[in-house]
Amino acid sequence: MPRKTRMYLPGVPAHVVQRGHNRDACFFAEEDFRFYRQVLAEGLKRYGAELHAYCLMTNHVHLLITPQHADSISRLMQHVGRQYVQYVNKTYRRSGTLWEGRHKGSLVDAESYLLSCYRYIELNPVTACMVDQPEQYPWSSFRSNALGEPNGLVTEHPLFLALGREEGARRQAYRELFRFSLPRELRKEIADCLSASQLLGSGRFKEQVEAALGGKVGQVGRGRPKGAPELVN
Repeated sequence: MPRKTRMYLPGVPAHVVQRGHNRDACFFAEEDFRFYRQVLAEGLKRYGAELHAYCLMTNHVHLLITPQHADSISRLMQHVGRQYVQYVNKTYRRSGTLWEGRHKGSLVDAESYLLSCYRYIELNPVTACMVDQPEQYPWSSFRSNALGEPNGLVTEHPLFLALGREEGARRQAYRELFRFSLPRELRKEIADCLSASQLLGSGRFKEQVEAALGGKVGQVGRGRPKGAPELVN
């Protein structure tokens, strides 16, 4: 079967996931996480992309990215994947594949789903019962987004900035979003979109994407999800 074409749009955020082969581990020590973040930072600058949220789990990676160019994400993931596999193979004297094929990704309807994707990504370690609170996990963007911890990888999305005029107010409003876990139906909806590399958004969002791409695309989301936060000016 021919490979499914990746369809990303400049300025439209995408939720991207890369999994280890056979769901096996792809990070084995703290230095591995650090090296991945290093090559990710290099790729973001080189290929023109902004990273809003991320979580490096033991056997997979979640990234929330807004590309500047149609090929920014594909080139970024190729760069990071290639550099990281070479590092792992050299460090651990291994050979062969590390990743489960190509990455998967879905375009995100920012107005309705962006902050839900932030939460989905940064709550991954809690959902996996690795930690009790998201701030306890060192390899995600939560400390940057919620606590203001310096992080050279993260760029704040305009909708994140809209949470409050002052930085302190924004951080507080963002932390409030994590007082409750994501509804199960919403988690499933986001996961289904990733699995199928389909749109996460409303019918209007689908129409806008199809008009920009000049063709039909898949879709899972059907409007604002239950429990999704309303932004204030």
